[in-house]
Amino acid sequence: MAASRSDSRGKPKPGEQAAAKTKQLEGFSQALEPVLTTDSGVVVADNHNSLRAGARGPTLLEDFVLREKLVHFDRERIPERVVYARGAAAHGYFELTRPLVEYTRADFLQEVGGRTPVFVRFSNLTGARGSADTVRDFRGFAVKFYTREGNYDLVGGNAPVSFVQDAMKYPDFIHALKPEPHHDMPQASSAHDTFWDFASLVPECTHALMWLMSDRALPRSWRMLEAFGVHTFRMINARGVSHFVKFHWRPKLGKHALAWDEAQRLAGKDPDFLRRDLWDAIERGDYPEWELGVQFIEDSKVASLGIDLLDPTKLVPEEMVGVTIVGKLVLNRNPENFFAEAEQVAFNPGHVVPGIDFSNDPVLQGRLFSYGDAQLARLGGPNHHELPINRGVCPMHNLHRDGLQRFTIPKGRVSYEPNTLATGSEFRMDGGQQGFQSWPEDTDPPKGRRRSPGFDDHFSQATLFWNSQSTAEKEHIVAAFQYELSRVETAAIRQRVVDNLAHVDAKLARKVAEPLGIGAPDARAAAGRSGFREAAPTKTIERSASLSMETQGSSIHGRKVAVLMAPGVELGAYKVIQQALQEAGATTRVVAAHLGSVASSSGQQVPVDHTFAAMPSVMFDAVLVPGGANSAQALLANGDALHFVLEAYRHCKAICVIGEAAELLKKGHPSLAEDLAVDGVLVGTNDPVARNQLAQDFIAAIGRHRHWMRAHVDATPA
Repeated sequence: MAASRSDSRGKPKPGEQAAAKTKQLEGFSQALEPVLTTDSGVVVADNHNSLRAGARGPTLLEDFVLREKLVHFDRERIPERVVYARGAAAHGYFELTRPLVEYTRADFLQEVGGRTPVFVRFSNLTGARGSADTVRDFRGFAVKFYTREGNYDLVGGNAPVSFVQDAMKYPDFIHALKPEPHHDMPQASSAHDTFWDFASLVPECTHALMWLMSDRALPRSWRMLEAFGVHTFRMINARGVSHFVKFHWRPKLGKHALAWDEAQRLAGKDPDFLRRDLWDAIERGDYPEWELGVQFIEDSKVASLGIDLLDPTKLVPEEMVGVTIVGKLVLNRNPENFFAEAEQVAFNPGHVVPGIDFSNDPVLQGRLFSYGDAQLARLGGPNHHELPINRGVCPMHNLHRDGLQRFTIPKGRVSYEPNTLATGSEFRMDGGQQGFQSWPEDTDPPKGRRRSPGFDDHFSQATLFWNSQSTAEKEHIVAAFQYELSRVETAAIRQRVVDNLAHVDAKLARKVAEPLGIGAPDARAAAGRSGFREAAPTKTIERSASLSMETQGSSIHGRKVAVLMAPGVELGAYKVIQQALQEAGATTRVVAAHLGSVASSSGQQVPVDHTFAAMPSVMFDAVLVPGGANSAQALLANGDALHFVLEAYRHCKAICVIGEAAELLKKGHPSLAEDLAVDGVLVGTNDPVARNQLAQDFIAAIGRHRHWMRAHVDATPA
């Protein structure tokens, strides 16, 4: 009965659902035409010259073509988002792989195999719209599901925790994080006094700080981004039974990071690195994919967790509540127009559908207001939901009137409820059982400005995160803290930060403090400051494997491998390895001193894709240097080629050198002159018997992503 009612309202049927949004957007698309007109459709005869009084006279005010063109040009920009301004997006679909009938009545979570169109926006928290992609920052991961019951927005990010526990502090946090107001610097960076002043005085930030200083804040690709719903939500089934839920997005390609030095260089070489990576992958058919996992928590078991589910600075370790995989997300189409889609899309965590509801998380409660309010200011008024990218695929009918830029044309005389004039019979919506039903939760009076005691534990989960990291990851966290705090001019701020870190881990605090020119970390001093709270957790675990990004191997699908060549290159081993890489899903690009082609030792002409100057090693995941004496000598004599290989070595990438090409590492890196037996470096020969094994070993090395414990990295002259 429910399905027939849905279909009778004009909702797309299940089999049509995945294509419904694409079909809808096509109705708003505008193709290029061999004619130019004004906004009112008048053909423009001359788009090169304004109307003047004589060839050298003044421009005339009556030139309506010029006026219209300039008026529109002057208003092309709209206010950028206050946070998450820098971003890009893609279309795709969500497919359910496990029915959730027992947990929710949400229509799109009922039928296995059902596909729901989605639009996903990735973004950086801190920087302006024109800032670089690869800065150290939290990333937004917002998914708009165009369901048959309305739009559902799951607005999350690549960290499962918030910096603050109450929406009241969010503007203060962002003001401290953004460029300092007196000179508007630094851009897209947390390495400055105001941010660390705030963080040192608000210890509830500590857990999120650990994530920000970790490799999680430097993703190799949005396609390799693990993301979370952050807050606790509710699911309610058809019987009215509720479960608390937390959402997880797990990338099919694994979760991987850039090296910090590499990220900085990329910000200069290609500020669009992450958005270009996403766009190019979709264009070549390497569609990014994530699994959606959910932690289900029965209401009756919440108290026994020992974790306050309403505290957004806490996560629920998977060892305590497992993650159930329920579906997959696939992105398979780039936007037709960046502004019309990626910029005008309006996400709001308040967009939910029947069967999904909110928790009393104080930050979530603030976001329910703030997101909608921000869209009103940014998109010009209350009708932004009628923009093509924001429209639902199900029928929309409300009694709102007028407002700026109303697109739809409501018919009839009635714009109120209840009424009898619309159809001749009474229309009334007064407490029925259809549609969205809020969870009937009991509240705890009296009202007041206070926090739950369960929010007072500020450090135990920061310690859990630290303990869960590998040796290399811990080194990266220490280095990140040291770098950030070395940019802080006020010594007292640096001291307060390391004092707080002493409550996370004493060794961590000592190592961070070493180069900062301050006193030893003092945990007691931190405990004596205003705002400090440290409640002992009722239940703890030592470490959680899922919090580490370290991998022993993953798919190399979508990875980019640079192949360095010069005249005289030997192609035998190269062709075998290239074929193996392509079969594994990687792409290879030939990089040389000049565009055109390179002549091999046998006279074959090999097309060149890039030059060393235009496409440095930071743009690739691995490096292959085929053999050939003349080729190796030419590369060794080329400073750009030598830097290319050494830079890849410094960034711990997989490197395969064949035959004479090994000299690039031996002569270029003093520490490698005698021994190339280094983690992630493969040295091959032109022996045909060994080529297949060399190819498989190289693939395995790339699959490990980075070889963080590689020797002699700091001594690398690159």
